[in-house]
Amino acid sequence: MNIKTDRIGIIGSGSWATAISKMLLENVGQINWFFRKTETIDTFRETGYNPRYLQSVEFNVEQINFFNNVDTLVDNSDIIVLAVPSAFLPEILGGLKTDLSSKYFLSGIKGIVTNDNLLVVEYLKNYFNVPYENVGVIAGPSHAEEVALEKLSYLTVASIEETKATNFAKLIQSEYIYTSISDDIWGTEYTSVMKNIIAIGAGIAHGLRYGDNFQAVLVSNAIHEIKRFVDTVHPITRDIKDSAYLGDLLVTVYSQFSRNRLLGTLIGRGYSVRNAFLDMNMVAEGYYASRSIHEINKQYNVSLPICEAVYRILYENIPSKKEIAQLALKMN
Repeated sequence: MNIKTDRIGIIGSGSWATAISKMLLENVGQINWFFRKTETIDTFRETGYNPRYLQSVEFNVEQINFFNNVDTLVDNSDIIVLAVPSAFLPEILGGLKTDLSSKYFLSGIKGIVTNDNLLVVEYLKNYFNVPYENVGVIAGPSHAEEVALEKLSYLTVASIEETKATNFAKLIQSEYIYTSISDDIWGTEYTSVMKNIIAIGAGIAHGLRYGDNFQAVLVSNAIHEIKRFVDTVHPITRDIKDSAYLGDLLVTVYSQFSRNRLLGTLIGRGYSVRNAFLDMNMVAEGYYASRSIHEINKQYNVSLPICEAVYRILYENIPSKKEIAQLALKMN
């Protein structure tokens, strides 16, 4: 991998894709970027910013090759960065005619492919024969909004091959992005999935007017819950207190930018799930992840009281006030 000359394609046009594109252009001269709508591309070319997300981020459009066909973007890219909601990934990649098996992938997706309850690395391997060693995973803690403001952020890039993890990390590091590497692609991906579910739970508690004291206990229990699950599903040596795990959980639970926390807050205030989504006009990955983790855990039977409480509120219509009160009795 030559990180200065490899052709890099971005699939995704939301806030995180925009933030990743900003990070990449600190290190490479040009990127390929996929947008569904030609009118969005036209407006971007005219204004120099993404018209729908992070409009404060100004781009030199001469550094961007715009595409509205995924096959064409993939043909013209050696490294492909995925930054779309996980629920939409099969729709976007499902019709591809291009062979992906020799491509490198960097996943910024913090969710699970819900059709088959697969992590992104598993989905790429199972459906497109992409070797695990050709995939890197971007783990937090960070929010796109703070990257846009160039506030100091720390990211972990996970890949099972150290050299590739290092090369992927060099693509996104800068004066305001510090990076570290990991070989734990399964643990970092599952943490990214589960912390969104936990954030919904924290938001529900906030909407129900539980205070900071309860939230602290919720989070301290949550990191143990995540550890139990990832250690069961992929048992390797890992320090759950590292920023890729605990840090990612904390920023998602507490940040004003967390859409999963916002979804939970609205539900705690009495919104239905449908009305909460309509009010937000954004995708909250934790909603889909909740059902996926519930289904996956049928195989492992790990104790996940917080995730299960959120699942029952979201999918079984159990009143949030009743469910959180029951959850409170199980924590210490």
